[in-house]
Amino acid sequence: MSAAGRAAGPPATLRDMVPADIDFITELDARLFGVDCWPRHMFEDELSRPETRRYIVAEVPDGVGRMKTVGYAGLMCVPPTGDIQTIGVLPDYEGRGIARAMMALLIGEAARRGARDMLLEVSANNPRAQRLYRRYGFEHIHTRRRYYRDGSDGLIMRLTLPDPAASTDAKDPS
Repeated sequence: MSAAGRAAGPPATLRDMVPADIDFITELDARLFGVDCWPRHMFEDELSRPETRRYIVAEVPDGVGRMKTVGYAGLMCVPPTGDIQTIGVLPDYEGRGIARAMMALLIGEAARRGARDMLLEVSANNPRAQRLYRRYGFEHIHTRRRYYRDGSDGLIMRLTLPDPAASTDAKDPS
């Protein structure tokens, strides 16, 4: 699809994950993350905590009148910190802005819930994801050596969210 075609609308429809999504999301997580995937019960547990969690799925039309799930992401927010728990997009749908849309939604959600900082962890072997996070202003703050089961290092990244009071003050010259 051309860039002009993508610019016409959002890259995917984002909606809250529901329990009926868990079977597919668990399979997708295994496909994307292999030995580091989450077991089904972790997704169930996460969805059972709406006071501190928000999980979303990304869907696109499948061409026959239905929606196809192509990505998912999750946030844990216990102010003053928000933490991107997971994010994944089917390889055939990478590069279409779906991960960016999910990141923007979850960062906004964390700010709405009172987070001042966002954290996430990414494999040192995933430069594509690292580039995405840097675009949002995340900075590498720590490395967990051989953190993942495949032996790769885990990079801890942080984003400091703007102070809502400061942005209000900046707009109000009085």
